[in-house]
Amino acid sequence: MNLTIASLKQAYQSGETTPQQLIHSLLEQAATLDSVWIHLLSAAEIQPYIDALADKPMADHPLWGVPFAIKDNIDLAGIPTTAGCLEFTYVPLKSAYVVEQLIAAGAIPLGKTNLDQFATGLVGTRSPFGATPNAFNPKYISGGSSSGSAVATAKGVVSFALGTDTAGSGRVPACFNNLVGLKATKGLLSTSGVVPACRSLDCVSVFALTAVDAKSVFAVAAEFDKLDCYSRQNPQSNIGQVAIPNSFTFAVPQPEQLAFFGDTHYQKAFTQSVELLEQMGGTKVELDFAPLLDVAKLLYEGPWVAERYVATKDIVDNNPAAMLDVIYQIISAGAELSAADTFSALYKLQAMKQIADELVAGVDVLVTPTAGTHYTIAEIMEQPIARNSNLGYYTNFMNLLDLAAVAVPTQFTDNNMPFGITIFSSAFSDQKLLTLAERIQQQAALPLGATEYQYQDEDNALANSAGYIDVLVCGAHLSGMVLNWQLTERGAWLTQTTTSAAKYRMYAVPGVVERPAMIRDDANGVAFEVQVWTMPVSEFGSFVEGIAQPLGIGKVELADGTWVTGFIAEGYAASIGKDISEFGSWRKYKAS
Repeated sequence: MNLTIASLKQAYQSGETTPQQLIHSLLEQAATLDSVWIHLLSAAEIQPYIDALADKPMADHPLWGVPFAIKDNIDLAGIPTTAGCLEFTYVPLKSAYVVEQLIAAGAIPLGKTNLDQFATGLVGTRSPFGATPNAFNPKYISGGSSSGSAVATAKGVVSFALGTDTAGSGRVPACFNNLVGLKATKGLLSTSGVVPACRSLDCVSVFALTAVDAKSVFAVAAEFDKLDCYSRQNPQSNIGQVAIPNSFTFAVPQPEQLAFFGDTHYQKAFTQSVELLEQMGGTKVELDFAPLLDVAKLLYEGPWVAERYVATKDIVDNNPAAMLDVIYQIISAGAELSAADTFSALYKLQAMKQIADELVAGVDVLVTPTAGTHYTIAEIMEQPIARNSNLGYYTNFMNLLDLAAVAVPTQFTDNNMPFGITIFSSAFSDQKLLTLAERIQQQAALPLGATEYQYQDEDNALANSAGYIDVLVCGAHLSGMVLNWQLTERGAWLTQTTTSAAKYRMYAVPGVVERPAMIRDDANGVAFEVQVWTMPVSEFGSFVEGIAQPLGIGKVELADGTWVTGFIAEGYAASIGKDISEFGSWRKYKAS
């Protein structure tokens, strides 16, 4: 179902669905997403939000019945906040101010999402809750730190999601997952009830399928919070529709300042994106971006790392083992910085900001790639700090210079992955940027998120000739289950989460490890949760060798009518196992 806000409103008004029906369906879909959720709300936990809609007329509540996700460094009353660290966990008595505004407008929270621990990273792999796979290709990073929020939106289980953005965490994941990412002017979205990263720089960000939806969320969320000392009033000039001329100027970095880190796909996509802006009436201006790029280096090379240390001091000093090694390495360095370091950097920042302000004022908007490249998970693991830093090349300067920014998708690359640009300007230009982002989306005419794009992994397309095979699993080998390691240790990766055709029954067969036996039954069958994993053919033999009776390998029909090699069982499994077909999922059976 199309989850844009306008489409949802129409569906509710026509009686096509109700919030109760929709949320129940979305919770089931959301449960199949790997490493996206830290806490997915239960039906009981979510029911009060649905019931509250009875006293909220749809006409007066712009987000009535709209499902959304919350990054797990932002509080939701009564639900644990972890910031990606179990030892840090607390249960807030009230929701973050921005969450309160959204719920008051009728929005329904679906859950708390995975993130790079303590919001430190742009990769989406730095979490004890698992690396969040990209919405299009699980071999690639989803981007961080707001990884779970971006993937939940791209996968079509929420209409929008909240992230945070200190150094690019609300924009890089948007680029990698074909979304709009709004990093509003500092202070317009309150950070009360948000675990700080760099408190003086932190922003709450919004992921949405469209710029129109981002506008709707911004209009509700941008409320002054008198309890947040960094909160700012939104001026009237930044409220409602703000026009941008049909002919406009946009600045791009000088050619030698563009960095793609060897990624020719992204380099070509940026060239095409600039051409798209010119087709829309934009006039390109090449400017010296050196002041911006120099400021970007200050964020992690300067004293602002000390703010991350202040926010996590108790864990760093008293329980460092609770932190991932890479996070501890980054944040603990903040303890060594002095007041002299801080003032020296502030003087340098102020001098460069004056130059940058003139640069920004000279054009309607500035434009860069949101990121210069898109790494695989394996590539990030090889060089976790250096390659993470590369991803911040175009993002780290924004909050230090008090700029507003919107990441907007513009292309799919030659290797079938999303690409987008970031348009940015001075503080309080949010509505102008969202209006231009809306026009860019109309001109680019891309599918929304990851649900409307028929992605085909170049490796999967060549599976047979390249030495790979797709294997369907339905039980103990599912991600997060007891035998999943037998796939991952063989270099397999998750390709698809879906359901079988409604032509099977499942039996729980006892043993050292209880196993599912799926038997075809055309007359009385039901559909089951299944996953398709892509495995090197060289590993397939040893995998099959470990399969115990009555299980075997055969062909399984998926819900869309395609057939995949996967687990089946001999008929006698029905006589030795317990029929668990009513659950429709091995995962649900094990949780019962």
